[in-house]
Amino acid sequence: MTYQVRKIFLNDPQQRQQVIDLLESDDLHIDSCLDTTYGLFDEADTLAATASAFKNTLRCIAVRKALQGEGLLPPLMSELIADRNERGFFNLFIYTKREAAPFFERLGFYPIVTVADTLVFLENKKNGFEKYLVSLQKTGMYSGTVGAIVMNANPFTIGHYYLVEQAAAAVDHLYLFMVSDDASAIPFAVRERLIKENTAHFKNISYHRTQDYLISSATFPAYFLRDSDEAIALQAALDADIFIAIAHALNITHRFVGDEPFSHVTGLYNRILQDSLPAHGVQLHVIPRKTENGVPISASAARRLLQQEDWTKLAAIVPPSTLRFFQSPEGGRIVQSLKQVKDITHY
Repeated sequence: MTYQVRKIFLNDPQQRQQVIDLLESDDLHIDSCLDTTYGLFDEADTLAATASAFKNTLRCIAVRKALQGEGLLPPLMSELIADRNERGFFNLFIYTKREAAPFFERLGFYPIVTVADTLVFLENKKNGFEKYLVSLQKTGMYSGTVGAIVMNANPFTIGHYYLVEQAAAAVDHLYLFMVSDDASAIPFAVRERLIKENTAHFKNISYHRTQDYLISSATFPAYFLRDSDEAIALQAALDADIFIAIAHALNITHRFVGDEPFSHVTGLYNRILQDSLPAHGVQLHVIPRKTENGVPISASAARRLLQQEDWTKLAAIVPPSTLRFFQSPEGGRIVQSLKQVKDITHY
């Protein structure tokens, strides 16, 4: 039997259904975030294997059960990896079931962390995570009480400022990790700039990009999980394990998060961090949310006001620097793009 690798276009209903059927036969689901899909087709034009990607993560990888063990995936993966490289993605990641991890290790992927004996997070750069930790250490090691915040700031609000203010006052040094994945409504370059502009007067803060290790829920693949709460729980556990390694490397003993009165996702995430971090010497501090007229301030509320260009209400929940940016020509282009987003709530 000979096989041919071809690109699959998921906007074609027939091709999409072929992928869905193959994934479901292997107890998988099609991921909501895919930008490229390839298939391996036999002589009868039947889909024998499939593999997809979203940015630098490889996902939705499956072989028809009757053909498993026949070595069909390597040529398919080679094509997908070549496609990623052509698009400028060289440091690649895979989230997979524990039992599938050895196969990807044979393809040149290295485990970063295993969670709950269920999920393995791998990358194709040997010692990549260890090198990231070393790069953090080279920026400076601090004594005394050391804390950390992991912040998306999509966009930076008075609520974010309050969290930073409380954390910086509680520790001798604060590591502020900025989620650098560009899956948010506000581009990372803008989020980073506004975070730094609004917190520059705190003298005990150092700023660090999360790169691809402290993950964003927008890009976490849940195609191998049965329900959303299971996905949230595993994502939080993965984040906790990675953060614990970072904390040990940097002598971090305190992590600060805002409380979450609205989001089931973030609320569950915080509870799992609370269960995980203290056993490894990291105390989790849940800071009550800053309010405006009795209503907790949120980035999603700020995005809704940006969509509406309601500058008066926005001024009450974001710092002047954030307001000025979005009223500028550069910020105005982002506002116009936000108006095209149907569901502005993004966790």
